[in-house]
Order: sequence, then structure tokens, then C-alpha cells
Amino acid sequence: MRKAVIILPTFNEAGSIDKLIRGIFESTKSVTNWEINVLVVDSKSTDETGSIVMKLIKSYPKLHLLKVEKEGLGKAYIQGFKTALEKLTPYLIFEMDADMSHDPKEIPVFLAAVEQGSDFVIGSRYIKGGSIPENWAFRRKLYSIGANLVIRWGFMKQNITDWTSGYRAIKAWIVKSAIDHIKNYSGYVFQVAFLDYAVKNNARISEIPINFKDRKSGKSKINSFQYIVQTFLYVFLHSTFIRYVIVGFIGFGVDFGVSYLFIDVWHKTLWLGTLVSTESAIISNFILNNYWSFAHKRLEHKGPVLALNFLKFNLVSSGGILIQTIGITILASVFGRNLWVVYKVLIITLIIIPYSYFMYNKFIWKDKR
Repeated sequence: MRKAVIILPTFNEAGSIDKLIRGIFESTKSVTNWEINVLVVDSKSTDETGSIVMKLIKSYPKLHLLKVEKEGLGKAYIQGFKTALEKLTPYLIFEMDADMSHDPKEIPVFLAAVEQGSDFVIGSRYIKGGSIPENWAFRRKLYSIGANLVIRWGFMKQNITDWTSGYRAIKAWIVKSAIDHIKNYSGYVFQVAFLDYAVKNNARISEIPINFKDRKSGKSKINSFQYIVQTFLYVFLHSTFIRYVIVGFIGFGVDFGVSYLFIDVWHKTLWLGTLVSTESAIISNFILNNYWSFAHKRLEHKGPVLALNFLKFNLVSSGGILIQTIGITILASVFGRNLWVVYKVLIITLIIIPYSYFMYNKFIWKDKR
């Protein structure tokens, strides 16, 4: 029988913790192929949260209490993860809010998704069947929906709709391997960092719809300004796509410089200058992408292997060369040669960058299973 541990970080959740714990065990009592444990990680609550849990332990032997310092959501989860892995040896670990915003009746659905092959199951508010409260203020909707859109586009992972959801089921091997990465994050950006780590380590991600509810008691711990700043900063520093775009701008500088030499200084033909400059940029982009943008799936360093992959890179990039060469030639014939710089900028920005990112991920720096 597999074991699952549901971790509930708490701080002053006396108004909801009793109902939630009873709801968890009630909702999972018909689950016969899993042993369900609940670990409450209490950050020195000043209300009756701890004592309520202690009383419930008498009725629920699979309920556990861990008391920790108040250091934020991320730190509480890290300590809960470590305790669960060391003392309870689970196959699966849940993240779940303790304020009744997450319905415990969905737990069997998460378990079913894991049984079907998922490594990391997200309770999503933004897929069909999921929802957020209708009475949320516009600002809160903007924070939640806007942050997820920024993350989805920043990481170019449109198939994951809810990066900030706190209702998750994660296989223990992911949790164990992720701790060194996620231990450095606190607050709600912890959730983004955790999922980003799982994606980059080829975990099988799936989503199930959840109906998120507002808490009925207690006080929300989210600091909206801190949450926004930390989220944007994390995406900027860890996004493969953003790194790729930066490399693209460096490549553009190489491309532009060589083009200028060939076309304006040496007065070579337009097609030759474009061809040579584009290939120069490709060499620059290959090196920087391999050792920086896609460092987590870096190509092997052996000479023949690297050379073969560089050849593949060139073959994929040939589409970009062809698009740019034909595009600039056509635009120059229609609007004049003097504006070749404008044509190059538009073609690279609007066509070459998104085209190349998609093709490189699909054929060069492929995810490894």
C-alpha cells in the first residue's frame, strides 16, 4: 500500500483546522489502496491551533503535529517535507492550505491522477471546471490571473495554467531532489520555484480542476507587493525563454555588425551580407544557448557529438536564414534598400525569435525522459 502525506502549514487557523482535518479523513476513508497521513506544520500559532490538533490526534492516529518557528510559507513546507521524508517515508506528498480554501473531497481525484502516471498534480483554478470566487476584488483577480499569465509566457509553458496554486500532489522523489533548490525561497514564489524545478527535471505534470474558496475565518498571509516583485524576479532570472531572448539580442548585435561591414563598409551584395551575418549570429547563439539558456539540458561536450548537434542546429536555423534573406530582399525591392536595418529588426523580432525557440526546443535541446 502506498503512503501519502498531506502537509498543512498553519498559523492561527483555529477557526478552520478542526473542520479541515475531519474533512480530509472523511473524504479519504473509502480510499483503500493508499495510507493517508496528515502532517500539520504549525508556525507558533498564538491561538488554539496547536491544542486543537493535539486533541484530534487522539482520534486520528495518522495525524501528526510539527511545531516550527514562524519563517514563512516556504520554510514551513521545507521543514514539513524533511520531516515527512525522514519519519513517514511517503510515496506522495500533498500541499494544501489550512483555511478550507481547498476542498478535501478532491483528494481522491489527485490520487487517481498519480495512479495514471502523473508525477506532479496541480489543482488548477484556470482550466475548465475550475474557478476562483466571483466576489474577489478586481485587484486580487488581477494579481492572480496576471501573475499566472506572466509566468506562463515567461517560461513558455502554456499547457500549465496555474503556477501559483497551493493545492498539489507531488511524488516524494521530486520533493527530495527539489529541496536544495526551493529552500532558498519564501512566501508564495516558493510555489513557482517548486513547479519550475519539476518541469526542468522532466516530471510528468498534470492538472485537475478545483473550485477555490475564500477563507471563512482567520486572516490571509499574502503580501501582494512582495508576491508580485518576487514572482517577476524569479521568472526573469530563471526563464529559459528570457535567457534565449537575451542571447537573441546578442546574436542580433553580431548579425548587425557583420551586416554593416559587408553591406555598408565593403559594399557587398545584400544577399551575401545577410547570409554571412546570419550564420555568424547562429554560431554565437549556439554557444550561448548551450552553455546558458538551455544549461539544464546542455548538449554533450564531446567533440563529435557537439559537432553533430551544431550541424543539426544549423539545419534548423537554415529556416531562419531563408526567412530573413527572402524577407529582407522582398522588402528592399518594395520599399527600398536604405531601410534594410528596419526590415532586419522586424523580421528577427516578430518571426525569427519565436520560430527558433520552438524549433530548438523540439529538435536540439529536447527534454530528456
